[in-house]
Amino acid sequence: MERLEQALFRLEQGFELQFRLGPTLQGKEVQVYTNYPAKGHMFDRLKYHSLDWVYPNGREDDSDKYCRLDLTVAGSFQYYFSCGDEEKVSSGYIVVDPVLRVGGNNDVLLLDCISSQTYLAKCLGPLDKWLDRVRVAKETGYNMIHFTPLQKLGLSGFCYSIADQLELNPDFSTEGKHCTWRDIGNLVETLRKEWNMVCITDVVYNHTAADSEWIHLHPECGYNLVNSPYLKPAWLLDRLLWHLNCEVANGKYAEQGVPACIQDEHHINALRGVLWQQVFSRLRLWEFLQVNVDEAVEQFKQLLQEGSSGVGSRSSPECKKQLKIVQDLQHRRFGNKVDMNSALNIFWPHSMSPSDIQECCNSFRGRLEELNLDAYKEMNHHAEQATDCIVRNVVHEHLSDQGPKLGPVSRKYPLCPRYFIFPFEEMTFDEETQLMEQRDKACHFLAHDGFVKGNDLSRDFVGPGSQVYLRRELVCLGNTIKLRYGEKPEDCPYLWARMKLYTEITAKVFSGVCLVNCLSTPLHVAEAMLAAARDIRPNLYVIAELFTGSQLIDNVLVNRLGITSLVRDAVGATHRQEEQGDWLSWFGREPVGAFVQPSLRPLIPAFAHTMFMDISPNNHSPIQACSVYDFLPSSVLVSMACCATGSTRGYDELLPYQISMVGDNHIYTCWNSDAQTSDQVNLQTGILAGKLALNRLHQQLAAEGFTQVDLEQLDEDVVAVTRHCPSSHQSVVAVLRRAVKNPETHHYAFDVPPMFIPGQIKEVILEALTIVSTSSNRKDDKNINGLPERTVEIKEHIQLKDSRVVKKANMVSKENSVVQEIVFEKFPPGCIIIFRVTLDPWSQEQLGALRRQLIQFSPQYQTCSLAELRTPSVLTKPLMIIMSRLTLADMNMLLYRCDAEEREGGGGCYSVPTWLPLKYGGLQGLMSVMAEIRPKNDLGHPLCDNLRQGDWMMDYVSNRLLAKGGTVGEVGHWFQAMFGYLKHIPRYLVPCYFDSIIQGAYTTALEAVFKQMSSFVQNGSSLVKQLALGSVQMCGVCHSWALPTLSPHLNDVPYRLNGVTNQEEQCCMSMAAGLPHSCAGILRCWGRDTFISLRGLLLLTGRHLEARNIILAFAGTLRYGLIPNLLGRGSSARFNSRDAVWWWLQCIREYCTLVPDGVSILKCPVSRMYPTNVSEPQPAGAWDQPLYDVIQEAMQRHMQCIQFRETNAGPQLDPNMTEEGFNVEAGVDQTTGFIYGGNRFNCGTWMDKMGESTKAQNKGIPATPRDGSAVEIVGLCKSIVHWLVKLHNNGHFPYKAVNIRRGGQTYSVSYVEWDCKIQENFEKKFYISHDPEDSEDKHPELVHKRGIYKDSFGASSPWCDYQLRPNFPIAMVVAPELFTVVKAWEALGIAEKKLLGPLGMKTLDPDDMVYCGVYDKNLDNNNFNQAKGFNYHQGPEWLWLLSYFLRAKLYFAKKIGKETYDKTANLVKNILSRHNVHLERSHWKGLPELTNENGQHCPFSSESQASSIATILEVLYDL
Repeated sequence: MERLEQALFRLEQGFELQFRLGPTLQGKEVQVYTNYPAKGHMFDRLKYHSLDWVYPNGREDDSDKYCRLDLTVAGSFQYYFSCGDEEKVSSGYIVVDPVLRVGGNNDVLLLDCISSQTYLAKCLGPLDKWLDRVRVAKETGYNMIHFTPLQKLGLSGFCYSIADQLELNPDFSTEGKHCTWRDIGNLVETLRKEWNMVCITDVVYNHTAADSEWIHLHPECGYNLVNSPYLKPAWLLDRLLWHLNCEVANGKYAEQGVPACIQDEHHINALRGVLWQQVFSRLRLWEFLQVNVDEAVEQFKQLLQEGSSGVGSRSSPECKKQLKIVQDLQHRRFGNKVDMNSALNIFWPHSMSPSDIQECCNSFRGRLEELNLDAYKEMNHHAEQATDCIVRNVVHEHLSDQGPKLGPVSRKYPLCPRYFIFPFEEMTFDEETQLMEQRDKACHFLAHDGFVKGNDLSRDFVGPGSQVYLRRELVCLGNTIKLRYGEKPEDCPYLWARMKLYTEITAKVFSGVCLVNCLSTPLHVAEAMLAAARDIRPNLYVIAELFTGSQLIDNVLVNRLGITSLVRDAVGATHRQEEQGDWLSWFGREPVGAFVQPSLRPLIPAFAHTMFMDISPNNHSPIQACSVYDFLPSSVLVSMACCATGSTRGYDELLPYQISMVGDNHIYTCWNSDAQTSDQVNLQTGILAGKLALNRLHQQLAAEGFTQVDLEQLDEDVVAVTRHCPSSHQSVVAVLRRAVKNPETHHYAFDVPPMFIPGQIKEVILEALTIVSTSSNRKDDKNINGLPERTVEIKEHIQLKDSRVVKKANMVSKENSVVQEIVFEKFPPGCIIIFRVTLDPWSQEQLGALRRQLIQFSPQYQTCSLAELRTPSVLTKPLMIIMSRLTLADMNMLLYRCDAEEREGGGGCYSVPTWLPLKYGGLQGLMSVMAEIRPKNDLGHPLCDNLRQGDWMMDYVSNRLLAKGGTVGEVGHWFQAMFGYLKHIPRYLVPCYFDSIIQGAYTTALEAVFKQMSSFVQNGSSLVKQLALGSVQMCGVCHSWALPTLSPHLNDVPYRLNGVTNQEEQCCMSMAAGLPHSCAGILRCWGRDTFISLRGLLLLTGRHLEARNIILAFAGTLRYGLIPNLLGRGSSARFNSRDAVWWWLQCIREYCTLVPDGVSILKCPVSRMYPTNVSEPQPAGAWDQPLYDVIQEAMQRHMQCIQFRETNAGPQLDPNMTEEGFNVEAGVDQTTGFIYGGNRFNCGTWMDKMGESTKAQNKGIPATPRDGSAVEIVGLCKSIVHWLVKLHNNGHFPYKAVNIRRGGQTYSVSYVEWDCKIQENFEKKFYISHDPEDSEDKHPELVHKRGIYKDSFGASSPWCDYQLRPNFPIAMVVAPELFTVVKAWEALGIAEKKLLGPLGMKTLDPDDMVYCGVYDKNLDNNNFNQAKGFNYHQGPEWLWLLSYFLRAKLYFAKKIGKETYDKTANLVKNILSRHNVHLERSHWKGLPELTNENGQHCPFSSESQASSIATILEVLYDL
């Protein structure tokens, strides 16, 4: 089952989310479920409902159908889907961002506009002074205030140690006024409406204050020795450690080397010894894991004596593993029991004699003692870990320079923290031990909370099985108690109800919450509480600071809880400047110059939204990590991020110390714009003036759509951050010089390298420098104040010439662009400068005009578009008007043509330096690459580099089309004009606008293409449309590919003027067999491939005229009763194919059936190039015949028997063929009516591989001669004969019979008679029955599979007849009447099991001795069956065969019944989904000729094959 819990899918409200079927699900019964609330319903996270499928084309097509959600509700929502009988196949989450509103008009506050300031609530004092104190946030540009918990705190004063979750902190009240939650709500609403500020607060779910009254009334809400008796060993250890601490403090162990003042390594080593001797040895904790051996043996002995049944076997080496120990639920010493059933199954005496029973008991005792020894070792291992943790704690707190150096061990500063509260008077350890078994006392020994480094999120570190408290691995918060929720509200009703009420009170007052200790809060608890909060406030803003170090783990929390923003702290990275690029990249939506994404696009996993803070409340003062000079540059770095930003009160005031989260009773200073005293602040304090400017800028950038971000490290400590608006193309560039180390004591280089800014600097938004002088750094007794002598010197909105920082700015040429070079005059550490940059006027004008032209493709270009005075005439009308005048042959030129086709005209495909040539000269070549670059914004791709470096690619696109002239040339003029704008904009913008132009032209061209196609295509699925484009891809016009000239008496033939002769000439379209190998020159046109493909590519797409012309052109080349396989314009044709003529005839039948008045083609004039077998090629119109005469000739010749030797036979025609191979024969077996032909030296069907290897001795030997009667040719013949009977009866075909001469006599064979003969004999001769005595089986010894149809009948090598190949489904499709339904269905089932591959059909049964599924035509070894690609048709999986298999399955499934048909249709859809995926991923936008075994790519296959595309399209037509 695919799980996407670690993938984050973030969306904004207002979006439509669609669920579409992946390839493996198409054709299956899939249902999508979600807990996103249905319209008109409230959200219930446990309630799921199914989504309805939408069919955009009105047809039940799996490739396009989707479910949808209109996202109007914020939060985290889960989805999953079922498939068939599997209830839950895959699941994931979507997170929808909330919408925050401020002001009297409820204006939207964008998430990226947020500038938050955190206040420690305990430092705000009485409520009546709050406005004066938080006004500092308003006056310095913040729009969000984040309060730490406002509830009553515990005696420790720790901000997050809440004593009563339902009661407001009494410190907020005054003698005359009791403060209530309503008062807080009124203040918050005042801030929201009048100050445009949002307020959020912390929520703490994982613990409560140790002195909370309610927890002592409800001790079941914590982890105690009654509800968690497994904690008893840890509690005993905790108590004895406390007593040890008191004794060390009293000097008891000084003589043993452990004084109260621990100062060196000797004391530490002595402490280890004391811990082991005085604590762990005394506690004997291993007894909690052990069994009372004597009791267990006595019980076991009694059971034996009583005759308990058991397995009569002696103890085995495995018995220790098998013996089951039952855990004592009360976790008492020696309380564990033995499962006597397992004991009796393992240990059993030989007899019931007392001696044997005693021997068995002794063996049992030995095993128990081994188990107890294991328990002893296990507990000793825990003791060793606990000792290490205790010692590390002592070293950190008392010895380490990085620690607090607490001084002598005392009750206040113990050796290690206490893990449990002890709410009773002091007593001896032995007395305490007795309390452990008194439930009314033991329930009050509650575990403290804390955190465990590296703890697994899915693991409850206080739960059963965890040894964290025993191993002393907890970083303990001694002023808190860990809360125990259980798995559901019923497990602890009081706690769940209390915390839900706490949540609801918070949600009524505040717009958002910060989840404190998110990692320590059970996920299911946080989920339930946030769901309750969102019931009250649907647009709840949720933030959390995580310390997982893993994006995937972060995603799990964001998904489960619907966290809106993750808090990231800049201070933690300030000393690692080399990582700034990494961590700032999280906070930019997209890079500068990013591509414009389509409105409907795949939803890809995202990063969590960020609140980037210069300092978080939990961090130390940054002055302790870096110099005061770095405050301002760090703030700039944060403010330039494209996300929410934040700070903590005191940072902007340059507070030199950390405000303690515990016990600090100082009060924040108030705002006074004229402040002169230390208890008030204004813009002259610290960096407040700078922060005001930065907050305003941050909010302006987000509001105005500056969504693109770039960060550049200019020098070791100089960073440039760019914010760019993708519509106006204005930029704001901040340059800052970090000062992590104090410049007063650390040497920094004086010179700063120049920087280059593309565009024109309009102003210096901000220029600032921290001014520092001497200061006492004293802490005020009452107020929280910064460094009074330190402030920031700023200039705002000045011209470049007035800057003190910039020495000069010159326009220079750099990397093919004109940029502004900035040379710095004085740029010391701690200095910042921010520029506003626009395009130069000419670029602005050109880009505005370009955007105006692009509006025709998308309205998003309306912004910043400009009308120009002189628009090029070609751009004065929509591109669609030009495109609609292009023929589909023109579209072939515009969109496609591979390198071989391009070189026919003297050109070639564009080759990207340092990369690869494009697949096509037309637009598809570019689109295939851009489709991969665009979603990832891969601006570093070589193609993008090429676009930035020069105009070569633009010139290639336009000049290629201009050279063609006509309407295609007009499109070239359009591109030339559009690129004219593009060449005059900054080069960093060229890739994205080049993509917009190409993409717009491409989609317009496709729209015009589909308008010229049939309703089947126009109303079809995206897969149908993609395949239909294969018609344009494969069919084009060029002189060297020309078809034989059609009769001049034929109407509606396309003509053009020859540029050389200045004469009109026919320009009929021809069809390539495949790209890139069979598409140019003499190798382009193949009779067999053309007519296998013609129905799908031309008839089904509505290109009837082109289909007619191809049919008639090949008719004109008929010779010997055959049409050529290799056309060679007719004059260089080879007539060595026995099946091509039958595919041609089948296409005529399809034409007559599918095309309105299609039978009229039968009377169309055919210009015969070879009126007789010996004629020289005749000019067009010299010998015309109606098509029905040509058809009759083909049938007549076959009945008479065709025998000839190929013209120009010999090595000059085919260097690999033997002399006998040039002899062509085809005829009709008069007994069966079957077409037969060929010999063992040639291969006249589609399986036409001729051996080429001298080394392997297969040269001149066909791999698959298939002489005799090939099954598909017999089927095609039956189809045509049956059709001719109907045609004659309907008066459309003048012939009812064929005549043959035998022995000087003329015989007539009617089509009715011929039809009947084939019908009567087919299954007799071709079906291999299950009866081994079947008289029709002439070679039963060759049969290796029954219930199938032979591949041929009467082959010169009889074993070839019996090979299982995928050719018989062709006969099933074209002549289904030949087959019995039951037999056909069984045969198709065997073919499915043995031959079906991912994309195609194996050409030979894998059970066959010569099967080889990997085709390598370059391999020349000694292997007869492989060398030089001899196995071309002996295993590789061909795609066009798959379509006939699927069509046959559909046909016969319908005959069987609806249930079978529905299952088959689903199978077909599922299989075709793989072709859909291949089309999407292929740069060729086509389907390959073949694959190697199991769908592996074959490098020797055509990448796009006409027959593959055409026949798959036919399957979709049948569906």
